[in-house]
Amino acid sequence: MDLVSLFELAAPVMLRATGYTLLFAVSAMVLGLALAAVVAGVRVLEVPLLQRVAAVYVSAMRGTPLLVQVFIVYYGLPSIGIEFSPLTAGVLALTLNVAAYLSESLRGAVLGVSRDQWQAGTSLGLTHLQTLRHIVAPQALRIAVPSLGNSLISLIKDTSLVSVIAVTELMLATKELISTTFQPFPLYLAAAAVYWVLSLAFERVQRLLEKRLAFPH
Repeated sequence: MDLVSLFELAAPVMLRATGYTLLFAVSAMVLGLALAAVVAGVRVLEVPLLQRVAAVYVSAMRGTPLLVQVFIVYYGLPSIGIEFSPLTAGVLALTLNVAAYLSESLRGAVLGVSRDQWQAGTSLGLTHLQTLRHIVAPQALRIAVPSLGNSLISLIKDTSLVSVIAVTELMLATKELISTTFQPFPLYLAAAAVYWVLSLAFERVQRLLEKRLAFPH
């Protein structure tokens, strides 16, 4: 099969699979950031009991492979009566994994803000939570953007692991095309190029956010 015919066959399939990859990545990014903010807040504010739970969660997610987490969510949970569709299981596993890393980035950024800012909030009559929300968090966000961007870009590549639960994202679609065309080299190169383009797009978004948050408004 010549390259032109291969491209005509593969392009629609890979384009559709790229849509699934973006769906996984964006969904996990949004949900992961929300969960990470909660986890980081609980640990920074040292909420009794919840702080320990959050620390164990972060340690477990960072200390075990994402592939194992995907298997646990999709194949393990049904044994105790909790069952998800492949799409939901993939998003859930990615969200839980990336949120652990994002929460550490956020927590580190909050701790990087001068203690004087906390004292300033107290002098204004704000509670610890109000000081975090209105004074410390906006400053911490500027510090955290590069680290958050790196984690989110890595998430795009991690979506390839959900192919093990039969979700036809980019990697699984590529493997299926190879099984019928027997052209692994150009197809794997094409898949790598798609991941690269997606990563470049998110890098661009990261740089725009860094510029936007570079100075207080």
